[in-house]
Amino acid sequence: MKNVLCARCIRCGKTYEPTPGLTTCACGGILDIEYDYDFIKQSATKAFFASCQERTMWRYRAFLPIEPQTPLPPLRVGATPLYDVPRLAKAAGIARLWLKDDGLNPTASLKDRASALAVVKAREAGAHTVACSSTGNAASSLAGNAAAAGLPAVIFVPSRAPQGKVAQLLIFGATVISVEGSYEDTFRLSAQAIEEYGWYNRNAAVNPYLMEGKKTVAFEIAEALGWEMPDYVAVSVGDGCTIAGVYKGFYDLHAAGLIERIPRLLSVQAAGCWPIHRALRENAPLRPMEENTLADSIAVGVPRNPDKAMNAIRASHGVTVEVTDEEILAAMRLMGRTCGVFGEPAGVAGTAGVLKAAAQGLIESGASVVSIVTGNGLKDTANGIRAAGEPIRMPPDMRRLRQALQERGVAQ
Repeated sequence: MKNVLCARCIRCGKTYEPTPGLTTCACGGILDIEYDYDFIKQSATKAFFASCQERTMWRYRAFLPIEPQTPLPPLRVGATPLYDVPRLAKAAGIARLWLKDDGLNPTASLKDRASALAVVKAREAGAHTVACSSTGNAASSLAGNAAAAGLPAVIFVPSRAPQGKVAQLLIFGATVISVEGSYEDTFRLSAQAIEEYGWYNRNAAVNPYLMEGKKTVAFEIAEALGWEMPDYVAVSVGDGCTIAGVYKGFYDLHAAGLIERIPRLLSVQAAGCWPIHRALRENAPLRPMEENTLADSIAVGVPRNPDKAMNAIRASHGVTVEVTDEEILAAMRLMGRTCGVFGEPAGVAGTAGVLKAAAQGLIESGASVVSIVTGNGLKDTANGIRAAGEPIRMPPDMRRLRQALQERGVAQ
């Protein structure tokens, strides 16, 4: 990989050769992939992207740590839409707002980007099986991408994982282990099993390549906006890998001379589980928190990637905000009714954070913002109904229909 220099520990600075089976540093620190931007600049130009016919995340191969000869997985990951949503911007009280709908990836979440890269690296490592623990989306993305590539997958999920996500896992043929405990319990069991059986590790806290896949969402945002950066990019935060990946993507583009500045990150956590924000505000080591939120994908009481996440928020001069479950449900309704975009609770948390941050004056009324919708609402229909309400139920009676429509204020 001529574009990659090394993998460097963000804790002690030790460097490693970027081998496919790379995990954490000997000191226990998380590794970061470092690139040769002078080499990348030779091919990753605005002219190249303007003419490139590849319509997936692999159009950014110059920025990815993969061998030139490695076959790419077959699912079409990336190239998700960026919607200009003026009605939602007006509701938020800001100048400009876009939604990046990553719920339209093959398994309906942003995490397809990480799992697609994990499948590539598993092939390079000669792995026979891939495995991970997840609150749901990483699990379903790995199961789907592994199935398409012909790799068996073993998935560990906490028993609270929504049935929509569990159904995906089973349909994709994964071996699913539902763990009666927290996400921390689930992660610990998966780590023990991966070590014992020698499976390829897709866990974001251990595998430094996953963030490299996630960062492609930043490339797409930048390219869709003509390389002109918004003031803020809003990201829902659980483990911390996604927001770290978003920052890494913008950092790469800036280092390669494709953008003039890095946007500020708006980090959004659930009010029932915000350990990364607490550590930032206290300028103290991270302490575990209970997982008290309906946004299961960001209900992570012991984040496994906090250092990269906090580094990204600090480096971008970012803003942090917590949103309640009620604010998340309200954002689900508002997005659906003003934009036609259906996001799961964690997927809309970023937008809920935009609304709250604007109301509190944390972002300016003249700001331009991109909010990343990280997962589709069909993954958690129970909370979709909770947000939107039940349908009108009645017998086939026109008189009753007229009465019900009048009571609902529906135009007749």
